Amino acid sequence: MRGLRAWPCSHRNLSGESGVVAYDIRPRSISVAFLDGRRYVYTYRSAGQERVEQMKNLARDGRGLSGFIAQNARDLFSKRF
Repeated sequence: MRGLRAWPCSHRNLSGESGVVAYDIRPRSISVAFLDGRRYVYTYRSAGQERVEQMKNLARDGRGLSGFIAQNARDLFSKRF
């Protein structure tokens, strides 16, 4: 996928079923890239600190990020690419 090489972390996808392929964690946000090429930025302001911190933890763990976004933050992104 174009542009993902610049992303610092590939998603480990331990379940083998995630649509997430990469993420970039910043102090107050997380950017997430999906298999379909779409990229989203979730910030403290758009999704709330608690949700963003949970997404960061799930990303680091390599499990549950895609499902969490689908159930808890689907439309709470600040930017979509």
